[in-house]
Amino acid sequence: MNDLLRRALADAHLTEAAVAARLGVDPKTVHRWVAGRVPYPRNRTRVASLVGQDEADLWPQLAVADVRAESAVIDVLATYPHRWAVPRTVWQQLFGAARDEIGILAYAGLFLAEDTGIVRALAERARNGVPVRILLGDPDGTSVAERGSDEGVGESMAAKIRNALVHYRALRDVDGVEIRLHDTVLYNSIYRADGDFLINPHAYGIAASHAPVLHVRRAEEGDMASTYLESFERVWSGASPMT
Repeated sequence: MNDLLRRALADAHLTEAAVAARLGVDPKTVHRWVAGRVPYPRNRTRVASLVGQDEADLWPQLAVADVRAESAVIDVLATYPHRWAVPRTVWQQLFGAARDEIGILAYAGLFLAEDTGIVRALAERARNGVPVRILLGDPDGTSVAERGSDEGVGESMAAKIRNALVHYRALRDVDGVEIRLHDTVLYNSIYRADGDFLINPHAYGIAASHAPVLHVRRAEEGDMASTYLESFERVWSGASPMT
């Protein structure tokens, strides 16, 4: 029962039938409002005007919900329909602005390794004291073979990884850069710079470049970004350092 609304109608000398007639709705609808159902926004405004009160006075729970919504953590900053649709400037800004740590988790991520500007940015960040951790799939591992089969590209997945490793040779002698190989079934590729993450979910039978990307920002413990960070750390702990 909404006693606030019931009293407001009584004070305004309005019956449920009279309100229904004024608003052009069924009397049963007004009865449901008095019984506790919250009207749609347009009808809330009209009812409040009829009784001469604010909506928050009649439905205070809505004001509480608005405050909670305003204070809620919004951790998805942007979405892209495909990885190839992410502008190069986004990747540059992601890694170039890092101050604490950079992390890359993929099978091959060849599009980054082939980008000389990105590789230079990773080296520059590492030389400025930002740890750079790169996780690529083990080209001789079973997970890479299965992924290649799922995408219908066969052994070319392993070839892409070996190609990426060739491009990353310039980083292997840079202090602060560590490259490891993993044999993990990846559900997402993760590209991290401090609290910002570009998450590339994998879809069965679809190349990662054609799968979507989410730009997620870490704001507090237990949020969405924290989940991906935990996943990254688990893969890292089980991966083999490059020799």
